[in-house]
Amino acid sequence: MLIFVGTLVTILSVFGGYALAGGHLAALLQPVEVLMIAGAGLGAFILGNGVKTIKSTVLVIPALFKGSKYSKDVYMELLALLYVLLAKARKEGTLTLEADIDEPMKSPIFTQYPRIVADPRIVEFLTDYLRLMVGGNMNAFEIESLMDEEIETHHAEGAAPANALAKVGDAMPAFGIVAAVMGVVHTMASADRPPAVLGEMIAQALVGTFLGILLSYGLIGPLAGLAEQRVTESTKMFQCIKVTILASLNGYAPAIAVEFGRKVLFSTERPSFSELEEHVRRVKAK
Repeated sequence: MLIFVGTLVTILSVFGGYALAGGHLAALLQPVEVLMIAGAGLGAFILGNGVKTIKSTVLVIPALFKGSKYSKDVYMELLALLYVLLAKARKEGTLTLEADIDEPMKSPIFTQYPRIVADPRIVEFLTDYLRLMVGGNMNAFEIESLMDEEIETHHAEGAAPANALAKVGDAMPAFGIVAAVMGVVHTMASADRPPAVLGEMIAQALVGTFLGILLSYGLIGPLAGLAEQRVTESTKMFQCIKVTILASLNGYAPAIAVEFGRKVLFSTERPSFSELEEHVRRVKAK
């Protein structure tokens, strides 16, 4: 929703200001300029990225328009799930978690938290390290090192579409200049025409520079920044799991371990101590 609002504000401000200054909007309708700039940008994007990055970018762009799914409620569900799993392991033994982590989609514990189960990457990350925890063959330091490597890989992979979009956005002003130069070349080749016609042709050429800059800083650049924010938010889920599991491995009670996880969350989504305590109390009651 905010993407549409931001885009609308940008368009109305630029084109509205131009119209209020006495400009003619029809003069900005230059489909050939748009073809050159957009085509060059698309070609550069294909040329500069592999198939994997192109596919992930195509999937990421529509997801940006849906809004972020990482809200306080999602983090509360994650912390509650972690508490229930760690409490069960502490009370009944870690081996009792095997059935839950082997088939999480059938687990009576996991299925109580549909928002977490809906994200297969989170489920895989959580169950993999619970499995290592159950196995008991790795100490906390070794598990932490492995977690750090996987989280870094996840972030690098998720940041690839954002980086690809940012590079295309950075190139759009240059493609706008290319389109403008092509227009100037065409104008100079038509020097025998009347001054009024030449003036119109130069104006059309300058539209290319305008469109390249507008697309770069008004659309593609902000989308790249938003994609990077979404990756950071998703990475925070992994960090929350990491800190909570490590706290449990270091001997802290489940209620304290989830408090460790709460502390790594962003302040805008982080539940307060009392909110988490009340939530854990309700989970205990169930």
